[in-house]
Amino acid sequence: MGDPEGVDLPALSRWFGDHVPDAHANRQLTATLIAGGRSNLTYFVGDGTREWVLRRPPLGHVLPTAHDMGREHRVISALADTPVPVPRVDALCTDESVIGAPFYVMEKVEGRVLRDAGAVAALSADEAAACSRALVDVLASIHSVDPFAVGLDDFGRPEGYLERQVRRWGQQWERSKTRELPLLEELARRLQAALPRSGPPAIVHGDYRLDNTMLAPDDAGRIVAVLDWEMATLGDPLADVGLFLLYWGEADAQIVATGAALADRPGFLTPDEVVDRYARASGRPIDALDFYVALAAFKLAIIVEGIHARFLQGKTVGEGFEGMGDLVPKLVESALDRANRSSIAALRA
Repeated sequence: MGDPEGVDLPALSRWFGDHVPDAHANRQLTATLIAGGRSNLTYFVGDGTREWVLRRPPLGHVLPTAHDMGREHRVISALADTPVPVPRVDALCTDESVIGAPFYVMEKVEGRVLRDAGAVAALSADEAAACSRALVDVLASIHSVDPFAVGLDDFGRPEGYLERQVRRWGQQWERSKTRELPLLEELARRLQAALPRSGPPAIVHGDYRLDNTMLAPDDAGRIVAVLDWEMATLGDPLADVGLFLLYWGEADAQIVATGAALADRPGFLTPDEVVDRYARASGRPIDALDFYVALAAFKLAIIVEGIHARFLQGKTVGEGFEGMGDLVPKLVESALDRANRSSIAALRA
């Protein structure tokens, strides 16, 4: 059996012994691609005694500023001694000659990730309720961390964050698109016209959702790790809330993640209950959430188009990519429908 795609095991084995604490020098490693994940590639790596997790960028069609392993490694390291549950990071490699791309290695946390509709459906109503509350509370905890206190004061530029998000993701669309989609350009125009005034900046995860968290093996109400920090920065934390709500209540968005709209499942909080709990935990005003949900759909549509582009190039690893391209216009149409019903006049225009 050969190396899994994206990992050079002989080269990685030589590097591991010199850079990863407690790794045995010159012991041959094995690697397995972890199911799930539509962007960065994640592997279990073992030496017969211990196991770690390795993260690297995707194969092919990597957008500028995306998939930065150094940034992801840095933010997880900075959060190690905060209330935010994150894995311990063990090593970062920026030498692309080792496996063909930068990567980092972290501990393997014991827990469960609900990656599909079946895993979500297996939760009892009480477990779903406890999981809902934990997800919202951990998100508020992320946003409560003082970036200066953990050495992340230069991790992003909060001023003008929302305007840059709309502009830069529009540029990413131009780099990723496989077809013309005028409705996406209309959504971009409305977002640019409806920019709200941001509150105090915070650490923004960038892709916070159920399947980017790990639950305790025996307790659905306890999150033991928040994963996939590749899009983290400093900015407007309500961008995280908008994306969380998009995944929570939109079936098309959930297909990208766990395949089911969580708000429809017994026990899970309704979107209104999610918003109320976050507002109470964070103390932040939430009156402009239509903008943030529409922004989330805009970004997710462009991310999915990038995944679709890699699929067409034959550069995806794993299964479930065949229908990604069809989701892009659906996400945009859903966002415009919400915009048309919004109380924010510029979104309706």
